[in-house]
Amino acid sequence: MFKFLLSILPVFYSANSFAHGISEEAKRAMIEGGYFKYIVLGAEHMITGYDHLLFLFGVIFFLKTFKDIVKFISIFTLGHSITLIFATFMGITANYWLIDAVIAISVIYKGFDNNKGFQEYFGLKKSPNLLWMVFVFGLIHGFGLSTRLQQLPLGEKGGEMLMRIISFNIGVEFGQIAGLVIMLFVITQMRKHHMFERLSRVFNDGIMLAGFMLLLMQLHGYLHTSNPDEFGFSEDNHIHHHMKMDQPKIEEIKHDNL
Repeated sequence: MFKFLLSILPVFYSANSFAHGISEEAKRAMIEGGYFKYIVLGAEHMITGYDHLLFLFGVIFFLKTFKDIVKFISIFTLGHSITLIFATFMGITANYWLIDAVIAISVIYKGFDNNKGFQEYFGLKKSPNLLWMVFVFGLIHGFGLSTRLQQLPLGEKGGEMLMRIISFNIGVEFGQIAGLVIMLFVITQMRKHHMFERLSRVFNDGIMLAGFMLLLMQLHGYLHTSNPDEFGFSEDNHIHHHMKMDQPKIEEIKHDNL
């Protein structure tokens, strides 16, 4: 089993690079385009950000009414919008590997919660308040989005910078809605199956497994960027090197466009 996990780790690893990295092409598009480019990038980031989508999938898995779905998604949206906008505008950042590791833990948490882990393993009568947990994890997810957005050329602090951040956040919401439509369709079809209860446990075990894989991947990335010599090759050759902001190139592109 351990060998299997190691064998598929590079697949998750490279996929995560694509999903979360900000390519030079994307940076160039941001410079040349307007606010709409930030909306598109925000939507793309959410649609390909399967850590965010896995968490949301776990949140809505057992919600049966439209009212409950709107309530929980709204509180998650409020949480991630607060940190995304505020942290980006104020330039508050942190190591994105560690933030994404906490996001992976939120995925594990939701799968564990859905499978009544708190009741079975901790003897609790009920799980921690889900609405509050979704809000708290929403704040963390938003901070993760902020660390990625801050890799982009946002300009000097002011009205234009704020509008770029808000545009990105609007795009995130569009991507979130698109993902939710697909997830709700899948869950609705699953509920029609007579073995839904058994399937639900398997699916949530899968959510936890995916969360553990994401956690290992993020911790690997953090350890490599913190101690590159221990991995036998330089950080410059690492698959995530393209994620780092290359400010001289950005300035060169800006100069060429003048």
